[in-house]
This record gives sequence, structure tokens and C-alpha cells, in this order.
Amino acid sequence: MLLRRGDQGALVASVRSTLASLTLLPPDLATPDSAVVFDDRLDAAVRAFQQQRGLIVDGVVGPMTLRSLNDARWRIGDRMLAYALSAPMTGDDVLALQQRLAELGYDTGQTDGVFGPKTDGCIREFQRDRGFPDDGVFGPDTFKELTRMGRMVTGGRAQFFREQQTARRRGPGLRGKRIVIDPSLGGTETGWVVNGLQARDLVFDIARRLEGRMTATGMETFLTRGVHDNPSQAERAEVANSVNADLLLSLNIDGNDSPLAEGVASFHFGSDSGSSSTLGETLAGLIQRELVARTHFVDCRVQHRPWDILRLTQMPAVRIDVGYLTNPDNRRSLAKGDFRDAIADGILVAVKRLYLDGRDDPHTGTFTFHDLLAYEQTRTAAI
Repeated sequence: MLLRRGDQGALVASVRSTLASLTLLPPDLATPDSAVVFDDRLDAAVRAFQQQRGLIVDGVVGPMTLRSLNDARWRIGDRMLAYALSAPMTGDDVLALQQRLAELGYDTGQTDGVFGPKTDGCIREFQRDRGFPDDGVFGPDTFKELTRMGRMVTGGRAQFFREQQTARRRGPGLRGKRIVIDPSLGGTETGWVVNGLQARDLVFDIARRLEGRMTATGMETFLTRGVHDNPSQAERAEVANSVNADLLLSLNIDGNDSPLAEGVASFHFGSDSGSSSTLGETLAGLIQRELVARTHFVDCRVQHRPWDILRLTQMPAVRIDVGYLTNPDNRRSLAKGDFRDAIADGILVAVKRLYLDGRDDPHTGTFTFHDLLAYEQTRTAAI
């Protein structure tokens, strides 16, 4: 269900109440819930909240904004937390708990605000270390002990180093690495359509070009959708998790009401209220550098977002917006097959750079697909 300006009723009242509790609106105790209207003030408050949380700022309260509003209500210690297989608990309190455990040296994985099995394991380990029954329930006693403890990990980013070590153990070669490629949109969702060009079809074409290149280097590749499918972000993330992928690469082509909007941007998981220093951030930076050098598009930089496609994956994940279909120059380029080849080349080389870790690292924008293929063949023959 979507809520927008002009709507009225109890759900609108609930959204207003939550925004008031976050001090984005003054409290309104006089209006009955059924009479609360989604007015201009509420629209402005929703947009301010979306901006704070790194969501799409459109003033529309959809599933992601509703979930974020619910998560934002909780502060650590407000409620009991525990792992529930069927419906994992989420919230800013879970995020704060994960961050605190990470500071104490526990391997919480991605600080995503979801109380999953890894968070449950860390709580149980913490309880055992502190002499408590290891029931996995984050209640008053465990909370008190957690707040009493001082920070133990300093001078680095523990999760980043863990992910980096995992990548190093996998070696600098590409053969055998599992990559999930996610062409956004799909099915009846075409995305932006300009002069007969559809974002849906262009991103699928880039995905297939990238898939072919990766397969040629010996990587295992998986697409999250077919030509006629449009799975949810959560379903796409589950594809990556189910095949135990090394990386997820999500492809998108953007658009804007203004034809002046242009450029390429790369996104990794993170939010203003949580940690975002992961291997996904490193990969996003490598991809951004390569694509800017090869496309000569405007550099819209690397950014963090809490989107499900990035949040729910158990491996480094990046979304790449490879231009604006509504911009005449970007559109002209994206319509050319050799330009889409250049995009696929840039992403592939960036993945290679991630595993090279600085070894024999050629200059940005200069390493071609054929160079990489020769490198991989030489390396395989030498093993």
C-alpha cells in the first residue's frame, strides 16, 4: 500500500505520530486518527525522513519507507531482542546492538539492523564470555552488561578486515568465483522509456554482456531474473544468498524529470545511522573509477544506501547506476552496443582489481577485457 498527499485515515495518523516522535513534526493530539490528512506538512516531514535515511525522496510512503519508520522508533534497551526464524526483528536498536558487539570484537557480519542467526550467535557468545546463561535473549541484564563494557576494537574496521581477508584467501584469480548479476526492473516494469529505449531492456543487455565476459574468465555467473521476470529486491538478494555468491552486482539506468541530470553512481550498503565500511564500499569505489574513466560520464560518486538489494545480501553487494536515459548525451551513448561493452569491461576489470589487491595493478581505464583474459589464461597455465 502507498500513502501520499491527500490520503486520510488511521495509517496516515500512525505515520504522522512516528514522525512526531522523531521530532520531524510537532505532536497533534487533538485530531482523531480517522481525520488525519496527508497534508503538505506531513509530505515535507516524510521527505525529510527519507533524506535522512538515504531513501528515494518522493514524499510517498511505500513499503521501504514504512519499514524504515518502524525501525527508527526503537532505541537500544527499549525492548527485548531475540532471534525469530520466521520473522526476524529489525530496528535501529538492533543496528546499535550490532555496532556495539562489533566494537567489542564480535563478528556480527553486516550491521544491517536485522536480528539474524549471526547476531544471535554473537549475543550467545557474549553471554557465555560474561558468565550469563547463553539463551540468546538481549534483555535488561545483558543490556546492562553490554553498556558497562568498554570498546575493545580500536584503530580499524573489524568487519572490513574480515571481508578483506576472505577475499585474499580466495586468491587473485577470477576462475571459480561466484558472481550474481542483477539487472534491475523487469517484467512489466520498464523503468524510464525515452525515444523507444527502455531502461529495463538496456540493463538486461549490459547484464548479458557482463555475464559473457565473466564466464569467459572462468567465473560462475547467475542472473537474478529472466527477460519477463521482476522479483522483489529481497527475492533478488535471496538468489545471491542461496548460491553462496562472492559478490552481487546490481545494474540500473536512471532518469529524471530534468534532462540536465546525468552521470554514473555506485552504491554500497550503509546508512547515516550505521556502519558502512565494508568490502562493498571498496568495490563500489573501484567500479566508479573504472566507469568514469571509460564512459567520461559525470562522476556522481560512491554513495551508501539501505536498500534491500544491498542490505539483505550476505556478501559484498554494489548497485551501479550507469547513466540517465533522460539525458540526451547519456542516452546517445547508452544506445550504442560498443558503449555497453565498455561498461561491462569496466565492471569486470573493477572486480579483478578487488582480488588483485594492488598486485600488478594497471592504471584505471587502461586494462581491457582481452588483457584480462590473457592474464587469467597465463595465470591458470602457470598453476
